[in-house]
Amino acid sequence: MNANLNTEVYDADVYLRLSKEDGDKEESDSITNQRELILEFLKSKEDIRIHAVRVDDGYSGVNFERPAFRQMLEDIKTGKVNCVVTKDLSRFGRNHIEVGKYIEKIFPYLGVRFIAINDNYDSLTNDAQTNNIIIPFKNLINDAYCRDISIKIRSNLEVKRKKGDFVGPFAPYGYQKSEEDKNKLEIDEEAAEVVRSIFQMYLQGSNAYKIAEKLNKKNILTPMDYKKENGSAFYTGFKKNLKSQWTHMHVLRILGNPVYTGTLVQGKETTPNYKVKKKVKRDQSKWSQVENAHEAIIPTVDFQNAQEQLQMDTRTGTEKEKVYYLSGVVKCGDCGANMVRKTVPSGKRKFIYYVCGNHKGNKNICSSHSINAEALEESVRKLLNHQIKNVTDLGRILDKLEDAQIRKGELGKRNRQITKKKEEVEKYNHLRLDLYEDYKDELITKEEYLELKEIYEKRIQTAEQMLEAMEVEMAFLAEGEWSTCDWINEFKKYGYLESLSREVVVSLIGQILVYEKKEGERYPRIEIHFKYADEFQASLSLLEELQGETFTGDTGSLSANHGEKEGTYGKDK
Repeated sequence: MNANLNTEVYDADVYLRLSKEDGDKEESDSITNQRELILEFLKSKEDIRIHAVRVDDGYSGVNFERPAFRQMLEDIKTGKVNCVVTKDLSRFGRNHIEVGKYIEKIFPYLGVRFIAINDNYDSLTNDAQTNNIIIPFKNLINDAYCRDISIKIRSNLEVKRKKGDFVGPFAPYGYQKSEEDKNKLEIDEEAAEVVRSIFQMYLQGSNAYKIAEKLNKKNILTPMDYKKENGSAFYTGFKKNLKSQWTHMHVLRILGNPVYTGTLVQGKETTPNYKVKKKVKRDQSKWSQVENAHEAIIPTVDFQNAQEQLQMDTRTGTEKEKVYYLSGVVKCGDCGANMVRKTVPSGKRKFIYYVCGNHKGNKNICSSHSINAEALEESVRKLLNHQIKNVTDLGRILDKLEDAQIRKGELGKRNRQITKKKEEVEKYNHLRLDLYEDYKDELITKEEYLELKEIYEKRIQTAEQMLEAMEVEMAFLAEGEWSTCDWINEFKKYGYLESLSREVVVSLIGQILVYEKKEGERYPRIEIHFKYADEFQASLSLLEELQGETFTGDTGSLSANHGEKEGTYGKDK
């Protein structure tokens, strides 16, 4: 038998692997060190000649779908190789079941000699009985080590996500990783300008297809090409052409990504365990979301308006260039369905109407609620101007008041609320203490005592949480960080409207309700629900309170308007 061993020559593939994911130490397990150790070992092995050196750098040992490993198997299947040499069993793999399958079944069946130098294992010379105990045990240790490393990495990444650190391999389009801290994002102005233009075009009425078309005409690089142009080792299997094109999906992904408001949402996907690398979606409750994690590219109000528009049933014009001004905003006041545009030809003229979507599909569900599109848009424009004037007047009144006056009135109101909430906490504490006395005096049973005690403790906890929130608000007010201007400026920036635009409709209107024309009415009644109705009412309430304490001005007609305006459509409107 020894004579045969000395005469047979083996053609070997040298296999090298390294992965940070497995916790490999780069210094001791580097590809260079592995190569040198194996080549030094093979110098004394006259019966082994090297066929090829196969290297998987950056591939986990848990997964055997590695390019160099698969190439080595092809060498074996085609008869080019009948020996595999590696530094140790952990370099070959860290999945004890898969490693055992190759060493105990596949390689012996194919007549392949396997050598793991540091583990002192050679399938040709080692004792089979000893190997049946030691080799599986070593593979199990390597597997367990990989599992522990995976748990530590997952835990560390979760902590970073909750802190607002960015842990992705590539920064989102519009951002770049900070040179000082790779876990922080900073604005990449060149790409950020494209993001701003996408939001601007969308809010002004362009649809996603048209935006993509415009970007392609301007030869603006797609996010993928932009990353490659700027040196990122970015790869995707979806790329087919030398230069990719913008599509509506690129645009929609950007419009729907909250990262552009400074909010970091991470952990949407995970892997089931350290052995299975296929990504699966996580429940939204397990996502990590941190606001103000980095500088925003898009104002929050613009992002919210875009999200509302994305949810709408929007229609475009015949040229598919712009979304109709009122698409997705006009609804039937009786059944709540979207009103849809309908063109009715009459001779050489065309009349355009909005009709109830349910009626259009099934006339038995609802009546038509038919309303002329041009007249509706004109009525909406007039009512918008009316509300813009209301809000502008309110802003003018607030501007005339000294900030100290406003804060004094608001501080007084919050102080009274805090005092009342403290009294509520004290009341429930007394009730809880009295409850124990009632239990001791056998006025209530143990079950009743425990049930009521839990109820009072929950009420105390809720009241204390509200009290804490109120005190935080008080601190902001005392430092002068209270302002009503942001939402008012949303109205003021449009001024008097000579005509409607998609942007102003989406920015200022929540919905428009059209009711069926009643008997005796000349025109259908429309009702507009403007945005920021709660803020409008809160400001009016504050002015009323100040009027009784510090403010002596005249609020005029503002007190009659509470964030929405009803009107009747028609020329006389």
